[in-house]
Amino acid sequence: MGVDPGSRKTGYGIISQGEDGFSVLGSGLIRLDGSKSLNERIGLICAGLDEIISLLKPDCVAIETAFVGRNVRSALILGQVRGAVLATAMRSGLTVREYAPREVKLCVTGSGSACKEQVAAMLSRLLDLGDKVMPLDVSDALGIAYCDLSRGAGAGFVQDAMMRKGKNRRKLGWSAFIDDHPELVA
Repeated sequence: MGVDPGSRKTGYGIISQGEDGFSVLGSGLIRLDGSKSLNERIGLICAGLDEIISLLKPDCVAIETAFVGRNVRSALILGQVRGAVLATAMRSGLTVREYAPREVKLCVTGSGSACKEQVAAMLSRLLDLGDKVMPLDVSDALGIAYCDLSRGAGAGFVQDAMMRKGKNRRKLGWSAFIDDHPELVA
């Protein structure tokens, strides 16, 4: 499940990968009333995600890493929302993986500097959505989920296996895996 957190709209998208390619299991927005306090909106995001997780039963949650722009206040608010999303996922027993926004764009479009509309257009093709118009928050969440399935499945497996072996969190990735398993290298 990909999640695009926002304090007014939080997008989510759940896709699966089968023999016939990718399919969307569910997607949408958790819309929040801007007149409510941030604390109330964060509570509604958690409740909404709890309901989605309970209903659609994703295997993991993928989210973009924090992006710091020029507006410090916005970054702080987004950090609080991200924290709520991460806590909800962890409380539900789901693995959480994070991807840089550039990595998601690169995975979906082939360009790390693609705009949101380019990501949405490419996802429509990749996920066979036709001409269905979707909010950019939803296409961002589907892009994060697509990136996770495309890149995270193998990397997540390796990272999860290494964490179970008690390896240092900083020593993750393919080079660490190769160092720990030289017998698998040809």
